[in-house]
Amino acid sequence: MKKRFSILTIFLLVFCSSIFAQTIQREYIGIKKRNGLLEIETSDGKYLIKPYNEKIIETSFIPDGEMYNSSSHAVVFNPKNINTAVTEFADSVILKTPGIKVIIAKEPFDISYYYGNKMIISEKRGYSKNDDFEILSFDLTEDEMLFGGGARVLGMNRRGNRLRLYNRAHYGYTTHSELMNFTMPIVVSSKMYSIHFDNAPIGFLDLDSKNDNTLSYETISGRKTYQVIVGDTWEDLVDQFTNLTGKQPLPPRWAFGNFSSRFGYHSEKETRETVNKFLEDSIPLDAVIIDIYWFGADIKGHMGNLEFLKDSFPSPKKMMDDFKKMGVKTILVTEPFILTTSKRWDEVVEKKLLATDLDGNPFTYDFYFGNTGLLDIYKPEVSDWFWNIYKDYTQMGIGGWWGDLGEPEVHPSEAQHAIGSADEVHNIYGHDWTRLIFEGYQRDFPEKRPFILMRAGY
Repeated sequence: MKKRFSILTIFLLVFCSSIFAQTIQREYIGIKKRNGLLEIETSDGKYLIKPYNEKIIETSFIPDGEMYNSSSHAVVFNPKNINTAVTEFADSVILKTPGIKVIIAKEPFDISYYYGNKMIISEKRGYSKNDDFEILSFDLTEDEMLFGGGARVLGMNRRGNRLRLYNRAHYGYTTHSELMNFTMPIVVSSKMYSIHFDNAPIGFLDLDSKNDNTLSYETISGRKTYQVIVGDTWEDLVDQFTNLTGKQPLPPRWAFGNFSSRFGYHSEKETRETVNKFLEDSIPLDAVIIDIYWFGADIKGHMGNLEFLKDSFPSPKKMMDDFKKMGVKTILVTEPFILTTSKRWDEVVEKKLLATDLDGNPFTYDFYFGNTGLLDIYKPEVSDWFWNIYKDYTQMGIGGWWGDLGEPEVHPSEAQHAIGSADEVHNIYGHDWTRLIFEGYQRDFPEKRPFILMRAGY
């Protein structure tokens, strides 16, 4: 009995030590003001607090032993020069802007955010870490509803869900889908504030799934950075968020018109007949979208060819020129996958354009369309190679681009990219693929407003 008790005691001591090692009470040490930042030194790291304007404020936690990473994949807003005041008291530090106020309690350590003299959100445990995730947690009030998290079929109020942050298609969904093409690490509260977790690697957004009034952001790695955003109206809140992350440039006027699209037009003859039928029946038509059959006769085995199949599309330039005279733009689908059976496989292997395994070899795997590799768009040479294909077809007469399967649809964790692992870049891959095309247009076709239709983004 005594032996069993000793074993149990040792187990409990080890188990509890493991827990407490990750939730040590954070202690306040001091503050510094530098370059528009408030730096708060604590017993296990430091906070950097940066106002962007009176309604947006950013907080980063840098654990001891880590370097601050200032690079954001989402933020484009430059901080405004606003009046701020930092006052230190015996028990707290207060950072005031003309709008948001931040109160840092020294003991127990706590950070709370106020707007209009009302508390909007406060850290619960702040930063913590377990075997799987790094976590930022916050206190919620019992009555607030939570929206956001990206494209999902869960109803408007998503409180009570633990949302996976991993872009993935869900085919055939009906009235429920927990995960779809486009996830977003942002929460919008019915109290008219939002929190944007400014970090790309995969993880979870836990909207009080344990019913203990806790909001948590969980990530495998990366920045422990978030922005608190407030607004006086819902329109103002959206405006502030899009000030922070960017507003979409005006698309071409024809993008608001009528498109003809199906899966898919198998040949130039079928495409021409479809366009002509629209015009014969006096149905307005602004664009026709050509799916995967432009580069292959079958669904499987051809992805990555990225060239017109002459047997099916014998005169693609003339077809596009004829459509242009009718006021109809031609849009092509492209994907970032290069199958091992495609015409370009040897080229991309020789030029080292693919994501790799840990030994630097092309990482190949099976998915619906065949055995494949994935373009590593984070290598400058890949960006140049891929853009030159878009550029050539744009010069030929293509009016716009559809980027499909860009979550990427299948993206094994073991794959490695130039800037990190698959899980670290997965959610920004579609976004950066879009950037590749957009910046190419800015550089080579500055007079054109690009049409870029992507299935996933960030």
